[in-house]
Amino acid sequence: MYVQWARVLSEELELFAVQLPARETRREEPPHTRFFPLIDALADALQPWLAPPFVLFGHSMGALLAFELTRELRRRDWPLPSRLLLSGRQAPTIPDQGLPIQHLPDAEFIAQLTQRYGGIPEPILRDPDFLQLFLPTLRADFDVLASYVYRPEPPLPCPISAYCGRRDQRVRPEALMDWRWQTTGGFETRWFEGDHFYFQTDRAPVLQAIQADMQALLI
Repeated sequence: MYVQWARVLSEELELFAVQLPARETRREEPPHTRFFPLIDALADALQPWLAPPFVLFGHSMGALLAFELTRELRRRDWPLPSRLLLSGRQAPTIPDQGLPIQHLPDAEFIAQLTQRYGGIPEPILRDPDFLQLFLPTLRADFDVLASYVYRPEPPLPCPISAYCGRRDQRVRPEALMDWRWQTTGGFETRWFEGDHFYFQTDRAPVLQAIQADMQALLI
């Protein structure tokens, strides 16, 4: 999904897509099911690539991972991102809406996923065998989120840009705005047409916004 962005972003920007276990070419590896062990693994794996200036972009669960990864980098006294681009996720001080769904039977789990987020391609929904390949990883993602507990820490020094689709039913505007309390370096919101997966249907404006947010780093 993100590798496609490299064809559109400025040649001055180098894109690295983070691939978690149990996905794509790492499908044979077991997925993470706990939040903070995943953060430790991310920090260890990404350490060689943290050469400033860099930014972190994360969507939905990825936004929470990018935020907590940055706090872990600060604890380790490692380089921090010049900006955080956090997409489709309410501020971490606001609990997730809705009951846990990862232990529901398959049909109910899929129905809840579709109702809450949409975004599952129709060909996958029509192919039960193919769908079964995705369900364990999706369930593990909800286990990861269920294990997250926000821990108060001082605000980060790097600016935060919070991105969201205008029709995203999972993120209220005031919940997005609460990211501003997590930074002393400046905060802004960017809204796009679309739902939770707005960046797939409204890609061009999203990439323009990313380049605008990074423009100061290119000078």
